[in-house]
Amino acid sequence: MQMDDRKWTILQAIIKTYLETGEPVGSRTISKYPDLNLSSATIRNEMSDLEEMGYIIQPHTSAGRIPSDAGYRFYVDRMMEENDRRMEQKDKEVTEMKELMIQRQDRMEMILKQLAKFLANNTNYATMISGPQYHRTKLKFIQLSIVDENQILAVIVAEGNVVKNKMIRMEHGLDHEMMLKMNILLNSSLNGLTIEQINLATISKLKEEAGIHSELVSRVLDAVAEAISQEEDMEIYTSGATNFFKYPELSDSEKASELISTFEEKHPLANLMKEESFDQEEHGIQVYIGQETPVSAMKDCSVVTASYDLGDGMYGRIGIVGPKRMDYDKVVGVLKNLTQQLDEIFKKDN
Repeated sequence: MQMDDRKWTILQAIIKTYLETGEPVGSRTISKYPDLNLSSATIRNEMSDLEEMGYIIQPHTSAGRIPSDAGYRFYVDRMMEENDRRMEQKDKEVTEMKELMIQRQDRMEMILKQLAKFLANNTNYATMISGPQYHRTKLKFIQLSIVDENQILAVIVAEGNVVKNKMIRMEHGLDHEMMLKMNILLNSSLNGLTIEQINLATISKLKEEAGIHSELVSRVLDAVAEAISQEEDMEIYTSGATNFFKYPELSDSEKASELISTFEEKHPLANLMKEESFDQEEHGIQVYIGQETPVSAMKDCSVVTASYDLGDGMYGRIGIVGPKRMDYDKVVGVLKNLTQQLDEIFKKDN
């Protein structure tokens, strides 16, 4: 006799009911379960089969059934297998997400590099494009997995599908069932929150529900804070620095050397590219002329920047640097057109 899905569902119902009430369970009680659309007679027949298989017993004549040791063992083993499958599926989903993000990142880097070259050739000015940064980041998902008796791996997925891994040491070992409960507790309490929204009341409630594993909650929250508030080093792609030599007012050897060094080092550019506020409708067009430019090497230049929006809280900037007599109308038009196209390219991938 095989344990089919119907028998398994009935056995689960008997065990769960008995755990809650401590009383033998009858067919009429089981027939009220929402997952079963069976008559009491059908349920009685299935319960007879389960009794014959040794998974339930009848402690008294005319009484309901209670789980046998074999029934408990089957229940626990089956639940553990299902939990393991769920965890494997989550592992697979996270791995696929990482691979997708690597592919997106590679494609994004290629497009931004090509775009910087295109702008430099099209405008005859120097160009710079920042890789996307994450703003107003929210937590999307947490997965805890056992590595060994002293360590767990926390995989944290933030808005924009940013994936962070963190190894966490444990003082109290967790079995797979408790690990599943911790995953459910953390995700039901924290998903969709920003770091500012994870307040003391939320943390206190989490620790209380975690019991002896409250210290683990603290360490996971530290990892979450690090993942969703950490600023990544800004990647900046540049092109066309030699175009400075095309303009007599910038081609002085000392000025040109300082400008080219700034473009090669890129660090001074990061402050400029981070500084702007993001305006989605106008694409954050900002024009700096001469002394207004926050980069000292560009005091004889003009800089025009615009923001692009990839969705999911990801923003970046494009900048064009040239002489103060640059063609502002053309540069602003080119930037607006390109940022709109860039928005559309990457939002199609979301």
